[in-house]
Amino acid sequence: MEFFKGNKVHDFMGKSKAFLAFSVLMVLVSYALLFTKGLHYGIDFAGGTIVQVKYDAPAPIATIREGIAKDARFASASVTEFGSAEEVVIRIPTTSTAVGNDIGDSVRELLKGSGNFEVRRVDMVGPKVGSELREKGLMAMGLSILAILIYIAFRFEWRFAVASIFALVHDVSIALGMIALFQVDVNLDILAALLTILGYSLNDTIIVFDRIREGIRGSKMYDLFTIINESVTNTLSRTTLTSLTTFFVVLTLFLFGGEIIHGFSFTMLVGVVVGTYSSIFVASPFLKWLGFSVEDFKKKEAQKEKLRIEKEKMRAQYEGGTL
Repeated sequence: MEFFKGNKVHDFMGKSKAFLAFSVLMVLVSYALLFTKGLHYGIDFAGGTIVQVKYDAPAPIATIREGIAKDARFASASVTEFGSAEEVVIRIPTTSTAVGNDIGDSVRELLKGSGNFEVRRVDMVGPKVGSELREKGLMAMGLSILAILIYIAFRFEWRFAVASIFALVHDVSIALGMIALFQVDVNLDILAALLTILGYSLNDTIIVFDRIREGIRGSKMYDLFTIINESVTNTLSRTTLTSLTTFFVVLTLFLFGGEIIHGFSFTMLVGVVVGTYSSIFVASPFLKWLGFSVEDFKKKEAQKEKLRIEKEKMRAQYEGGTL
């Protein structure tokens, strides 16, 4: 399906400096949010206990807070709505030996008389386990970026790899900034969303890079920005279809998927938009700023082709018994 018909080549790179300034501003704002507001770790990474309670009618949050305040073990607990007015979650920041496996029974006892309810879920994570999960999550993120760097450097050229890493860091930084701004609980599902963003953005970037490489090989021009404009224009229909399809699916999850996957779908929404944008306006112009030369690339490709032909010729001579 072609959304953009005709032979018009869009001048994406002509606006690259303006988009770069916008990207730098967004990344700086994201880091400022991370340093000022910080990330709000959920129980997966910070440790603690979550009790999910569902009422038949709108939950009396004030009554619930008064009820659990009667027990010293819940002194630091917070009570918030969870997806609907009938459901609440009680977050307890620590899991001590005093808060044992009967935490659900304790909550039922404390909330007697507050209405007709049921305890639907009790999740407990120790602080040591949460710290280990956080460290391993950061390690997984770092190893993923390193593996991506090696893969793209092997498949393309080192400047392509560095440009793609700039784009990935850009995407993850903005996603983390939005998470900090809206104080989304950072749990394992957010980590999964961030890793998914890395894969989605990388896939989009590789497709654009592959078309740029083919454009360089097939073009007689030596101006990199002109070749990038033609290559990105050629992938525009594919990029639009893929991005819109993914965006609407994730938007559906965000609107109707429930509170349990709200953080994941929110992070993915940000990632899809930023990842599509960065493949064109961050990764592509960075090739030029990193000193990529079309002329040098063509010379290397010609040398590779010459070596390939010589090897084929020697193989043919060997198989024919003339070598």
